[in-house]
Amino acid sequence: MKHLSGLDATFLHTETPETPMHVGGLHVLELPAGYKGDFYEDVKAHVQSRMHLSEVFTRKLALMPFELSNPVWVDDDDVDLAYHVRRVTLPRPGTLRQLEQYVARLHSTLLDRSRPLWEFFVIDGLQGGGVALYSKLHHAGIDGQAGAAFAEAIMDLTPEPRVIKAPRQMARRNRYQLGVAELAGAALTNTLQQYVKLVKTFPDMARAVKSLVVPQPTNKAGSLWKLPKNLNLLGPRTPLNVAITNQRAYAVRSIPLAEVKLIGKRLGASLNDVVLGLCAGALRHYLSDHGKLPKKPLTAAIPVTLREPGDTTSNNQVSMTVMTLATDVADPIERIKAIAESSAAAKSLMGNIKAAIPTDFPSFGAPWLMSGLASMYGRSRFADRLPPVANVVISNVPGAPVPLYFAGAKLLTYYPVSIPSHGMALNMTVQSYNGMLDFGLIACRRAVPDVDDIADYLVEEHRALLARVKALDAPATAAEVVPASLPAKAAAARPRKTPARKTAARKTVARKPAARKTATA
Repeated sequence: MKHLSGLDATFLHTETPETPMHVGGLHVLELPAGYKGDFYEDVKAHVQSRMHLSEVFTRKLALMPFELSNPVWVDDDDVDLAYHVRRVTLPRPGTLRQLEQYVARLHSTLLDRSRPLWEFFVIDGLQGGGVALYSKLHHAGIDGQAGAAFAEAIMDLTPEPRVIKAPRQMARRNRYQLGVAELAGAALTNTLQQYVKLVKTFPDMARAVKSLVVPQPTNKAGSLWKLPKNLNLLGPRTPLNVAITNQRAYAVRSIPLAEVKLIGKRLGASLNDVVLGLCAGALRHYLSDHGKLPKKPLTAAIPVTLREPGDTTSNNQVSMTVMTLATDVADPIERIKAIAESSAAAKSLMGNIKAAIPTDFPSFGAPWLMSGLASMYGRSRFADRLPPVANVVISNVPGAPVPLYFAGAKLLTYYPVSIPSHGMALNMTVQSYNGMLDFGLIACRRAVPDVDDIADYLVEEHRALLARVKALDAPATAAEVVPASLPAKAAAARPRKTPARKTAARKTVARKPAARKTATA
């Protein structure tokens, strides 16, 4: 058995039917030329041959008696592959919008905790004869960077799958679950070990607190550490910050990575700063359309990895920081500069306290208490009345810079599918892949039914910002200058987009003819 850390288990204890805690990915695939086989059967065979490469495939939960302590991972030597790998056929015409809607429905249902916490869906019936793969894995066993390592186990760098050495045969134990006494003893031992770990982190925690209270020189010039500018401890209230249901809306878009890097280089900002700026611009337009743009700037909850380089263990090593999105700044260039300044200070702050953030902590008695509080928080709809800690979750996950292949098929996209929560009904996650930034926007359908509009605004914001940046490098006439983001009143007065315009916007982000044929609305 293997104990879940306190952080891993938190994703289990705070899960409710309204807030499933799994993450996933949506990949549009290009089958080999002249392919005549059954891709679903090929996928099952491919996964079967790779299951021993990642423990995610074969471990399941063993719950503690009375939920007095965190569960443990145990090996499942009888994985039902037909259950975990399923086939779905889209109805005609098999558009990208239909694919988004179906993935939203699949992402809204809980994983079966009596089995290993993963599912794959092979989706056919797409326009042009293509297929898609939707993967679904519980966050209790994997974070963003661990997910990238998991993908390496099942993906290949060439159309021809690499030869994988067969696993060593192990004797089957024929045990469905562990005994009560065995689990209780493990819980007691693990709790004691967690207390020891916590005590050992006290010196690091003390140094982190000291660095916050007593600023230290950070460079040769002797400048002092300081809090990020425009940092609000609580975000303003918006329609995004409500209690959510289990219904989901999902939208995807792609933007060339080189163009985003060009913007960052020209403005002296990082790639992540530009991504935040694009998301901020899209949200500014969206809220202005509804007359709901607050005077205070929106804030974003940003996941921050605590993982050491080279660490590929299947667990969670992540924390969270809150940053301004500077949505009170109308000009997109000035907005990114404000974000970059705040980001630099936030990174300095996180660097001071990163080593002291625990990912494992004592949990005796915590499961039933945390589960009860999570359920009560959702049912009471406190999120509708309390000021939000942040307005939106935005995450940027680095991915493979080269094409990947799955069961012989080429991955054309790498759209992430993440987690909205009570108080933050929208999650905007981006993953870089093969020269593109693939955005996946997942939201509560009742709170943000038009998430597709936000995705369109994201592309529009990128185009306008790219044109502005290019104009900075050459003398421009008045006709060549692209206007800044619309002020709140002007944007609110702008007419709503027609379905035809939304369709056109979606077509412009297809990465290549093959992807356009497969996934065009």
